Amino acid sequence: MSKANLLNRREVVSALLANRKDVVAIGGLGASTNDICAAGDHARNFYLWGGMGGAAMIGLGLALAQPKLPVLVITGDGEMLMGLGSFATIGLQKPANLSILVLDNERYGETGGQTSHTSAAADLVGVAKSCGIADSRSISTMAEVEAFAKSVHDVVAGPRFANVKVDSAEVERILPTRDGTYIVNRMRSDLGFAPI
Repeated sequence: MSKANLLNRREVVSALLANRKDVVAIGGLGASTNDICAAGDHARNFYLWGGMGGAAMIGLGLALAQPKLPVLVITGDGEMLMGLGSFATIGLQKPANLSILVLDNERYGETGGQTSHTSAAADLVGVAKSCGIADSRSISTMAEVEAFAKSVHDVVAGPRFANVKVDSAEVERILPTRDGTYIVNRMRSDLGFAPI
C-alpha cells in the first residue's frame, strides 16, 4: 500500500470509539493506548502499559468472563506479532463478543521505529484466518473502519479481526494514568463489580 493510502491512526481510533455505548476498549502497549486516551478517557478503557503481546489475551479473558459485553482490543502490529499464539487460542475459544483491530504502521514504535515483519512477509489477516478467526479482514478506508466499529456491538457474530495500515507520523502523546489499580477498579465499578 502506498503512503498516500495509509490512514491516520488517531482518526481510526476516534471513529472506532465515537459511538462506543457499552464497549470495553483494551489498548495495547504504547501508541494504541495513547490513541484510545486521545479519543476520550472513559471508565471502560483498559490501558495496557506493559506486558507486550498480551492485549489480545486480556481481551479474550474479559470476553469469556463477560459474554454479553462487547470487547474491543486496539493494538499495534509489533505487539500482535509478539502475541501470535493468541490467535490460536482465540480461534479455538471463539468468543462471539471479541473484536481485535491492529493499527499496522509496519514499525516497532516503542523501541525506536525499526521495520516490523508486517512490512514484508508477515500477514496478520492470514494468520488469524488460519487459526480459526473466520471474520478476518484488511481495512483500507474510513468507511470500512466505521463499518467495523458498528460490528463490534454484535456480540453473537465474532470473533472478528481487522488489520488497518496506518501512517507512522509522530503525534502528541496523550498519556492516561499509569495507576493500574485505579484503572482496574474504575472499570470494575463501571461494570457493577466491587473493587479489588
